Amino acid sequence: MLRIFDTLTGHRRLVLTENDRAILTRKGRTVDMLGAGEHRIKRDDVVEQHKLTSAIFSGGNVDALLRDAPDLAAKHLVELRTDANEVAVVMREGRLFTALAPDSRMHLWADAGPFDVTRHDVAADVRVPDDLAKRLMRARLTSLMTAAEVAEGHVGVMTLDGANPTVLASGAHMFWNAGARVAVKHVDMRLRSHDVTGHEILTRDRVTLRVNLAADFRVVDPVTAVTKVRDFEEALHRALGLAFRRTLGALTLDALLADKVAVDAEAADAVRAEMATLGVEVGAIALKDVILPGEMRDILTAVVAAEKEAEANVIRRREETNATRSLLNTAKVMAENPVMLRLKELEALEVIAGKVERLTVHNGTAGLLGDVAKLRD
Repeated sequence: MLRIFDTLTGHRRLVLTENDRAILTRKGRTVDMLGAGEHRIKRDDVVEQHKLTSAIFSGGNVDALLRDAPDLAAKHLVELRTDANEVAVVMREGRLFTALAPDSRMHLWADAGPFDVTRHDVAADVRVPDDLAKRLMRARLTSLMTAAEVAEGHVGVMTLDGANPTVLASGAHMFWNAGARVAVKHVDMRLRSHDVTGHEILTRDRVTLRVNLAADFRVVDPVTAVTKVRDFEEALHRALGLAFRRTLGALTLDALLADKVAVDAEAADAVRAEMATLGVEVGAIALKDVILPGEMRDILTAVVAAEKEAEANVIRRREETNATRSLLNTAKVMAENPVMLRLKELEALEVIAGKVERLTVHNGTAGLLGDVAKLRD
């Protein structure tokens, strides 16, 4: 009966559940927002239905709704707005729901709430609080964040729009990407070694040679090391090369080869002083290798060989002189002491007996010793 009556009067029935909402438009104007229940509307009314499960009002006529029915909009919708330097984090019934970027607007169904909104000024602090960052990551709401991970033993030098450098400790850091442009440069704070290989130097006596250098260093002021030079390791490389070029270039080849340790100590002070102004502490510096050109290496090899041969000749002459002097002393002792002579004769006899298979002695040892003595005479 009601259906027939509605048909005759130009009406129809609309049934909405607890999870449904509807916007009623008549002749292009919003006249009502309907909740759960049965509603009697005119046949020509336009109904736009929405589900509260999405919570976000996604109707295309929100501006018309706010203009034509501001009281209805205030009753059924929650409007969120952010300014140019603000991020809004929306909680729904104690759980993270969404995040709103700067200069944005969002409308939520009031009946889908309650909603709690936390606002963050990205101009004042671009960092995302740690607990909030973890919740946003678990909820996969990371579109407004950027991450920077600093490894153990390193620090990060963070700049905002290329200025105001600050130091970040090792670990994970999250930043709002809706504010200033964040750049993080990683700096290794551990003790390291830097090698300069094949550096060519002209000595004072105009000999071209190549040297290999090594220096231990570590960064003590990361902000200075990053901001004062483009690459502090390249600056260390250049400082080592120039310092050793000046020091070694003032020496002759013989002086350089005679005392490399003194050369290291002399050049190291200049390098340490220069790198200290760049926030880098330089430790031990070593001149590891001196590489001569081929022809010079052959000449030096010949010189060393001649020197060693001369030393060997001197040693041989000295030993020969010592041996002759020892023989002369022995002869003098034997001439003055016949018993010593007889003992030497017995030693000679022992040596001869050891080299023959059989030795026959006639007339006793006195005759044998007499014959040996005759041989001596």
